[in-house]
Amino acid sequence: MKKTLGTAVAVVVVSALLVLSIVFGETALSAEQSGTLKILLIVCGCSVAYCFIVGELAQNFSQMDKLWSILPIAYAWIIAIRNGCDLRTLVYALIVTVWGVRLTINFARKGAYRLKFWTGEEDYRWSIVRQNPIFRHKLAWTLFDLFFISLYQNALVLAITLPALACMGSNAPFGVWDILGAALAVGFLVLETVADEYQWKFHKTKKALLKDGGAPDTLQRPYDLGFNTTGPWSRMRHPNYLGEQGIWLSLYLLAVGAGAAHMGVFHWTMAGPLLLVLLFMGSSKLGESISSKKYPRYRDYIAQVYKYLPLKQFDPDKN
Repeated sequence: MKKTLGTAVAVVVVSALLVLSIVFGETALSAEQSGTLKILLIVCGCSVAYCFIVGELAQNFSQMDKLWSILPIAYAWIIAIRNGCDLRTLVYALIVTVWGVRLTINFARKGAYRLKFWTGEEDYRWSIVRQNPIFRHKLAWTLFDLFFISLYQNALVLAITLPALACMGSNAPFGVWDILGAALAVGFLVLETVADEYQWKFHKTKKALLKDGGAPDTLQRPYDLGFNTTGPWSRMRHPNYLGEQGIWLSLYLLAVGAGAAHMGVFHWTMAGPLLLVLLFMGSSKLGESISSKKYPRYRDYIAQVYKYLPLKQFDPDKN
């Protein structure tokens, strides 16, 4: 009950901030910003068409997953270059580049990329989502692929990088807000990197143990649980998600530092990072639903450990 209430409160707060960012945020664009946004929209539109057409032809619906970590790099550098690579947009682009390269490598080692670019490992969640009775008719899934997987996710990836667009043309010196935003973004990047490494090593080791003939329930602790509880995962259910959301929310502070935010807080480009938070609320709920069905002890994990707050440590011997 408490967890459901907490999720509801989080949705209300994020939604309220989203509305405030749109209603009270500065929306006027300079000629340079408008021209840059047109270029970004063209790139985004081409990606939408690619993801939908290739995904439908190959019946592999992870085309956008492959581009998720690549497109923000392109968007950030287009903005930085068109802004003369000033310090603020340059710092933004460099952090996004490190984030994107790391995430691309992490996805690549899971088998996502192939020389035949339309192939590769599809995100396991899409096959589970397709089993929903809503998608028993192919047209329903095709529409979902078009509007959510291809269109909405591409639009969201563009939106999370738009705080850099708000920084264009600013004469404000690189100051406290910029340093704070960059430092927080780097910190969250480190958290996400560490979390992904623990996740990768856990499942790699578990797979090797199972390959050697061990039954899942006979493996040594913690591998007998089936899900990862090592490193930051022992204290948070989704440390990687926290890192991902934190990076983009932190980078928004550079728009505040640029003086673009109305009332010192709100700018319409805040909408991108906030929509990302809402997406991860749904994604974490789906992932936990799948894990609860797959692993008997996962509900104990949910009961003991917070989603993002590292206040409790999981005790597998406690029921």
